[in-house]
Amino acid sequence: MVDTANSLATRVHELLVALLTGGADARVPGQGASPARGFLGAPPSVDVTTGFHDVVARATTLGPEGTWLVAAGHAGLGVLAIARGQADQGLFHLDAAVTAGYNDCVTFHAASIRPLHHDPRFRALYQRMRITAADLDELFWLHQEMQLMSQDAKRAMIDNLGRLDTGVSLLPQAPMPTREPNTPGVLITRIDLAATQTALRQTALKLDFQRSSGNTSLSLIDDSWDYSRARHDAWHADELDSRRLRAAEARAFVERPGAGTTLTPCPPLGSITYPA
Repeated sequence: MVDTANSLATRVHELLVALLTGGADARVPGQGASPARGFLGAPPSVDVTTGFHDVVARATTLGPEGTWLVAAGHAGLGVLAIARGQADQGLFHLDAAVTAGYNDCVTFHAASIRPLHHDPRFRALYQRMRITAADLDELFWLHQEMQLMSQDAKRAMIDNLGRLDTGVSLLPQAPMPTREPNTPGVLITRIDLAATQTALRQTALKLDFQRSSGNTSLSLIDDSWDYSRARHDAWHADELDSRRLRAAEARAFVERPGAGTTLTPCPPLGSITYPA
């Protein structure tokens, strides 16, 4: 398969979903593995670290079109290394990401990154980043949406406890911004949000299917199953889903009139409060 920016962006999304759902030791199918291999045995798989290294190598061959994906791969490797306590390796990859155009200064104020703020190497790479006011607005929105959807997922999990119906609920998600960003680094954070949405939906669906299949089994073997309660639970779940959908649609990103499109240094390190 010939690599394209779209195919590698899809791969980054796949790696991030695996990381969010399976942790740093998660494995994913090797990119480019032949489907025929599946008939001969388990398809080859790679860990997410190897996957991100592969993205960097493949994106490099695309030239300028793939530079932002080189940044995405290095950013993923940097975050992984920091999570494992490998600060030097993390700084190496974050520096490479910034060199390739990474400019998500909001991410660099997340709790996992803040311990690096006093490192001169981190301060130096942060000072090299440039962003526009319009792109910074979107970055704040993207990170806020990650937090809001995580909160929605937790509330939905609590709401679904004890449901007797056999239906499943999809977690509604706010529409992805469609504006043309001033800097390609914004595209990386859009993939981060998309991966967060996918991971949360997968987890919610897994729990819902477990509950649904359990209730289906009860309906087949236990005459004491409360059909009236199940119908009420289904109606209530549909009502909650409708509310969540309306709330997600209302959260759609709206460009701020007059937001600047001129590249400027990122806000001073430490001045950004990560969305809660």
